[in-house]
Amino acid sequence: MSLSIATVSLVVADYDEAIAFYCERLGFALVADTDMGGGKRWVVVAPPGGSGAQLLLARADGEAQRAAIGNQGGGRVMFFLQTSDFARDHAAMTARGVRFLEAPRHEAYGSVAVFEDLYGNKWDLIQPKA
Repeated sequence: MSLSIATVSLVVADYDEAIAFYCERLGFALVADTDMGGGKRWVVVAPPGGSGAQLLLARADGEAQRAAIGNQGGGRVMFFLQTSDFARDHAAMTARGVRFLEAPRHEAYGSVAVFEDLYGNKWDLIQPKA
């Protein structure tokens, strides 16, 4: 049996502002944007390169979901964006206005820096050691 995580749902406040952040600031591709009726859309974005999980940008529906926007990881890093060229991608993301919460660190496992998305969810930009 072969299993993989294909898509992860991320609760967002607004489809279009989330698409703009992930596609313009992080350089993700818009994989799908399908009208589902009733104001709902199936919006999927993915990092360039086509490998790994995709994000389903799910607009919050109801108070409980709205309360989770920006804190789906409980204040911890929830997502790990892996790169093969940390310096290049860190510089590009910084130039596009991505807010890093710390300076790059070089740890035993690789180079890493924490950034936040437009809602405050924490991400690691990481280049593992070879």
